[in-house]
Amino acid sequence: MSGRSEDPSTSTSISPWKRFWERGGWWKATLLVVVYYALYQLGGFLFVPFRGDPAPGSASALLFDYILPIAFGGALLVAFALSLGWLRELFARQPINGRGWMWIGVAVVLVFNVLRFASLDYAAAGFDVVAAWLVAGLCIGFAEEVLTRGYVVNLMRKAGHSELATALVSAALFAGLHSGNLLGGQSLLATGIQVVYTFAFGICMYLTLRVTGHLIWPILLHASTDPSIFLLTTHPGDGPLATFAGFGNIPVILFGLVAIIFIRGRVTPPAVPGLPEGAPRD
Repeated sequence: MSGRSEDPSTSTSISPWKRFWERGGWWKATLLVVVYYALYQLGGFLFVPFRGDPAPGSASALLFDYILPIAFGGALLVAFALSLGWLRELFARQPINGRGWMWIGVAVVLVFNVLRFASLDYAAAGFDVVAAWLVAGLCIGFAEEVLTRGYVVNLMRKAGHSELATALVSAALFAGLHSGNLLGGQSLLATGIQVVYTFAFGICMYLTLRVTGHLIWPILLHASTDPSIFLLTTHPGDGPLATFAGFGNIPVILFGLVAIIFIRGRVTPPAVPGLPEGAPRD
């Protein structure tokens, strides 16, 4: 475990906007996720007039249903980072080291992603759909990881919370984003299962962030996960490999939930200009 090596806010002329967020806190992380989700949903309506009536599951449908709305959300997150001067901070080396066992979280996700891609029926899916899903995966991985493993983790650490609390809150808010699928007509049972999976997956992404030391790696690992799951669901190949790969969510859930027991550490929060030392942040 190690503290931050430098104070990101050395000037006493820090703006009230930046000072508010520099204090961090779980409720500010929650507020940010809720506002992001609302703006992302509203942003999706911007592209409705151009959508037309593409075939379900086609590359055109993926463009308007996933790629453009999530790219819009990602752009909002970048703009927010620029307003705070946090863009470099989010992608900098993590201020706390991981542990060797955390690589299991990387492996359990990566292995099944590879197996799913290896067992697809690419001829049935078509090059355009596979390519569209890969682009969608990059957009999803970037937006959701910057939001939850970037901003949420950062805000929790700035408030001085333990790494266990940081992992739990980032995973819970990530899972909460997916509970919104109820609004799209998804059944309560399917949504409940998805929330459990995304919570455990969020823990694995937190472990990936810790053990690799950089936000780019959970982004890329996440970016390969959604396309592999959706493509295998709609275009599975023949043979036992596809069947085995289809059970990949189970080890993610099991490991993610068990791993919580072993998460340790705390990052020393940086000083905030205008905030007395020892004053409550959250």
